[in-house]
Amino acid sequence: MTVPTPPARILILYYSYSGQSAVLVRRLAAGLADGGAEVHWERIQPRRALRFPLGSIFKTFALMLITLFRVRFAIQPPAADPDDPWDLVVLAGPTWSWNPSGPVLALLDEYPGFFRSRPVLAMISCRGYWSSHWRYLEKRLAKMAAIPCGPVVFDHPQSEPWRTIGVFLKIAGIAPERSSSFLGRFYRRFGHTKEQFDEAYQLGRELAANLARKTIPADLCRRP
Repeated sequence: MTVPTPPARILILYYSYSGQSAVLVRRLAAGLADGGAEVHWERIQPRRALRFPLGSIFKTFALMLITLFRVRFAIQPPAADPDDPWDLVVLAGPTWSWNPSGPVLALLDEYPGFFRSRPVLAMISCRGYWSSHWRYLEKRLAKMAAIPCGPVVFDHPQSEPWRTIGVFLKIAGIAPERSSSFLGRFYRRFGHTKEQFDEAYQLGRELAANLARKTIPADLCRRP
């Protein structure tokens, strides 16, 4: 009698500020589940809700400044159990001023048990400045005896400098993509594309298939 192989168990811990990372995670989780994996995905919840949009240019500058210095944002305890036998942990979220977001930093500080001695795949949503974010994550994870994988990076598709200007204004509460002004000609949408969401889904399918064979191939834990 053949004993069926239990499905791979994947934990996705993520933070999403504007909602873009959340959509990527939902599509990744759907691909994993459709590929036969058992998936638990959970949004990191700050103890104090972070408003989006912030509503002013001054507040946006202030947020950029404090996140540049990796200020932590206190979080609620995650519902997942770090002692469960997860085959893979996906740590997902946006880049804030070249760094992981404040809630993700707090998660790394307070709950290292989720990552210790496990493969951890970083999934990053960003304007484009993701490399220092990844280097910091890689270093922190390695200190926890985790196996850093990735990163899988989804950057906003507009060209610079319009991408940075547009995201800044969007966080401040201004919607340049809806404007008929000069900026609106170069910044036509906020966030990720349908093609990127489809890519996240396909990544989940491929990852589930490989985890069923107890492997995490280099082409899935890929640098962009």
